[in-house]
Amino acid sequence: MKNELLLSELQSDEKSLLDLFLLVEEFVFDTSNTSIQNIEDIIESCQLAISDVESPLEKVEILINELFVEHMFIDKQKAFWPVVTFQIETAVDYRVLAPTLKAVILQYVVERCDFETDIVFLPDNTMIRISCDDHYAIIFDPVTGESIDWHQLDHRMDDLEGDPSELELLPIEQSALIIEHLTALKNSLIKEGGFNQALKCVDLLIGLRPEDPFERRDRGFLLHQLDCFKVAYDDYQYFVDQCPKDPAAQLLKIQLEKITVVDNVLH
Repeated sequence: MKNELLLSELQSDEKSLLDLFLLVEEFVFDTSNTSIQNIEDIIESCQLAISDVESPLEKVEILINELFVEHMFIDKQKAFWPVVTFQIETAVDYRVLAPTLKAVILQYVVERCDFETDIVFLPDNTMIRISCDDHYAIIFDPVTGESIDWHQLDHRMDDLEGDPSELELLPIEQSALIIEHLTALKNSLIKEGGFNQALKCVDLLIGLRPEDPFERRDRGFLLHQLDCFKVAYDDYQYFVDQCPKDPAAQLLKIQLEKITVVDNVLH
């Protein structure tokens, strides 16, 4: 029932992305009342920093400087983001945040400073776009704080499929950001051995994408690690049936056949 209620919330547009990420954190880590007072303090500081500035472009430049220099949000890309970087209160306190979570928090802060802001995708990463006015926007990397100019933007757009002259940089859908966040959190939990919590992530992902064979494979793996192989078998078999040419599926098929013949576990 708790899963169903949360899935209903995740699939609605009534809450902000930050509120939804808070709900995910409380579900996965079995906590409640996660504080975002540290974020509210940052918002107050940013609002004060731009309060006497009239030019929208100058305001945005001051705002980005306030976040990445004064509040030390500047970071560098990492091959692996540990689980703690997905836990909002602690991650903000230590200024080490997983990219999607950081993008959502920065969007929340900038919108509270009265700027239209969205999260967009440019090969090869997620970026934040702040609209300064009807004609000008600043696009920057939420991890490093580095903005891109129009030449860099055109170069990035060339890597997208379709006619470059007709391509439009659209905001990433809320559902896609939630899935990206859950997937990254799941992978970090698996790497750190948090199988029970990773299983909660997979259950949500399957609720959002019930036909995805790779999520079923991952659920099978996690159930297997938790000594629930009889239940895991169905997920493994689903993956094998749906992705027969995948190298992992071919290996799994051999293992499942051996277990069925040798151990007679499933009959």
